[in-house]
Amino acid sequence: MKLKYFGHSAFQLTTDSNIRILIDPFLDDNPVSKIKSSEVEAEFIVFTHGHGDHVGDGLKIGKRCNSLFICVNELAEWVKSKGLKAHNMHIGGAHNFDFGKVKFTIAHHGSSTPDNQYAGEPAGVLLTINNKTIYHTGDTGLFYDMKLIGEMNPVDYMLLPIGDNFTMGIDDAVKAVELTNPKVAIPMHYNTFPVIASDPQKFKQLVEAKSKKCIVMQFGEEIVL
Repeated sequence: MKLKYFGHSAFQLTTDSNIRILIDPFLDDNPVSKIKSSEVEAEFIVFTHGHGDHVGDGLKIGKRCNSLFICVNELAEWVKSKGLKAHNMHIGGAHNFDFGKVKFTIAHHGSSTPDNQYAGEPAGVLLTINNKTIYHTGDTGLFYDMKLIGEMNPVDYMLLPIGDNFTMGIDDAVKAVELTNPKVAIPMHYNTFPVIASDPQKFKQLVEAKSKKCIVMQFGEEIVL
């Protein structure tokens, strides 16, 4: 299985059977993304919440690729209102798809669509594929239930924001890693815009000082999980 980081909170998972899953595909207007929406394919698209820098180019990709969207109920209904197909879920619920299991978690943030529609609760998402669990926290502040999430769903890779202002900053993100106890932490949601400028190497140093592993992915980089 492979994980590609486009920048901001946008990732692509590619399974061993070549199923491609996009998460929050903000590409064309993403100043740090080296890859544009016309260059990606996706059988599935996951939205953590409705903000424009997370919904991004999902609709145009989904229309071109006939993707199935996976998101919380209200956001899924919004996707369907655009003529696309979606699987409705909600926080705390899990469902098995062809590629593996998806479960949504709480996230402390907001959620509305680019056309100002209510998009339900913001969420994080746990994807369990080939016995590996990837936890994309979405946009969130620190919350103590991360400890419970990690205890009930042992996390292999935790993708979490460090950019501050709209989400956790570095110090809170380090605490989030302590609480969740993933095998590997990967920072996201930083340096896209000046207001969320942050140093991922500082985050890495602080995480490693806690005897935990951190990988700082470059924009456009793909790694094997």
